[in-house]
Amino acid sequence: MLDLTREKAEEVMNQGPWLTSMTERFRAELLRHAHLQKFAPGQIIYRYGDPVGGMYGLVAGFLTINSAPPDATSYLIHLGTPGAWTGEGPFLTGQPRRIELRALSGAWMMHVPLDALEQMAARDPGIMRAIAMNTVFTVDVLLQIVHDLQKRDVGRRIASVLQRARPLGDAPIPLSQTDLGVMANASRQQVNMTMQRFVAAGWVNYTYRSVTVTDPQALRRFSKGDGSE
Repeated sequence: MLDLTREKAEEVMNQGPWLTSMTERFRAELLRHAHLQKFAPGQIIYRYGDPVGGMYGLVAGFLTINSAPPDATSYLIHLGTPGAWTGEGPFLTGQPRRIELRALSGAWMMHVPLDALEQMAARDPGIMRAIAMNTVFTVDVLLQIVHDLQKRDVGRRIASVLQRARPLGDAPIPLSQTDLGVMANASRQQVNMTMQRFVAAGWVNYTYRSVTVTDPQALRRFSKGDGSE
């Protein structure tokens, strides 16, 4: 991450699922207003209840996305990977932040301030719909999370977590046994036994605090329940 350039940062963000679906004109305008920022390991980008603010796009590193209903304890629900955007809620609704975003092991991010988003929307009402599309992508992820948690087999739930958290390429996923257990609704013992099983199958390499997926196709087949156990 030390030699990250502005050009490389824009290339990464343009390859993400949201901006890939947008027009070239929209992508160029959004990124023109974006500021490249660096966050230290463990640094909080924003918390639940923070005042309204702009959008963030992850260029490099990992983010923990923590959330819960207002009267419950917040837990890790998803791991943000490069190319993804979040934080458009306050722009669309005028309400405070509804999740906590934290840099897991250091991160580079693109930040588009709220006033820039509002200026874009004032010039073109279609901007609201374009930005709302990112919320649709987020809902798709949340639906996948719910679907994965409804799998009865704990191994398939853990495999599904790894599928969702895996970045492009073969970079290690910085999730501990505890993290995997929280995200897959599994005990540490279940996580440990499952990971040993995945290692033996040749699907992953595993340490206490990170996982590298070595056979993503096999892991995907298993997570969906159409591969041999």
